[in-house]
Amino acid sequence: MTLLSPAVDARPEAPEARGEVSRKVLDRLRGGGSGRLPLAADIARCAPYGEDLQLALHLCYELHHRGFAGVPDNLEWDPGLLGVRALMEHRFESALRHDCRHCPEVEEALAALLVEPVDGTGVSRFLMSSGELWHLREYVALRSVHQLREADPQLWVIPRLRGRAKAAMVAVEYDEYGSGRAERMHSRLYAELMADLGLDPSYGRHVDMAGAEVLAASNVMSLFGMHRRLRGALVGHFAVLETTSPPAASRIATAMRRAGAGPAAQRYFEEHVEADAVHEQLVRREVVGGLLEDEPDLAPDVAFGIAAACFLEDRIGGRVLDAWSRGESALRSPLPPPSGNEP
Repeated sequence: MTLLSPAVDARPEAPEARGEVSRKVLDRLRGGGSGRLPLAADIARCAPYGEDLQLALHLCYELHHRGFAGVPDNLEWDPGLLGVRALMEHRFESALRHDCRHCPEVEEALAALLVEPVDGTGVSRFLMSSGELWHLREYVALRSVHQLREADPQLWVIPRLRGRAKAAMVAVEYDEYGSGRAERMHSRLYAELMADLGLDPSYGRHVDMAGAEVLAASNVMSLFGMHRRLRGALVGHFAVLETTSPPAASRIATAMRRAGAGPAAQRYFEEHVEADAVHEQLVRREVVGGLLEDEPDLAPDVAFGIAAACFLEDRIGGRVLDAWSRGESALRSPLPPPSGNEP
């Protein structure tokens, strides 16, 4: 088993600002409560999926996760930051609802996720067919923004469910956290995968390298998870993750073997091929089915969550494949050369 430094689990340094709004949020974090926060007009000028707003949201949400080195814990519930976060959430959610306004109904949307087109495209297919080791390292670095806290945002929905939906959600999450074994937690397996590829597995290490598309896909989980009114959207989003994971993980495991990545790099994706195939059935039948049996009026929210997950994942794929097709990096700044346990 790959041995990881205790620093892997330490609080991350705050990332660099990407505009006026994220700079003002950072100033508040670094000043321990002092400094002028963004105004509503500042946020209204931000592109809803843009670098500035998505980084500022990431900063606010991270206060409810691990936090940042040197940032006081009591800023988690700072009224000013919460007010700014609410304005940014409204901007983000409004854009998503507009762009996902023609989403299909739940059963149709879930059925579509099960179809694997013969001539399909996407990042995992690219990696399987022609991905090189540098592509795999970039992909893993980008995904680390969420995968190093895998399943954490979804936990917020559990107190808001009942009956079959709650029981099944707990069962799935129990697996995500290693079934009681810390060394089998999926976030831990992901850190070991990163170490095998010569990447720094420290929590939050690659946020500065990730574009707004990756931040938005991560932020939407916290948006849905932290609001009771969006519990249906969280369940729909989670259904997408669990349904699409096994085929994508199988392709990436193949790419890892072909590129000569180490055993931990392969193990993470092989684990998800088997585990998420079981999870997909539980989520579809019990979490989604149980929720809609108890609260059928949440069906439009579940459908919205499914559509939002697909929309934001497509935006990541578009950015990454566009860069790779030109032989360029998909990161905002280059990765350091491999070191440590690299293949």
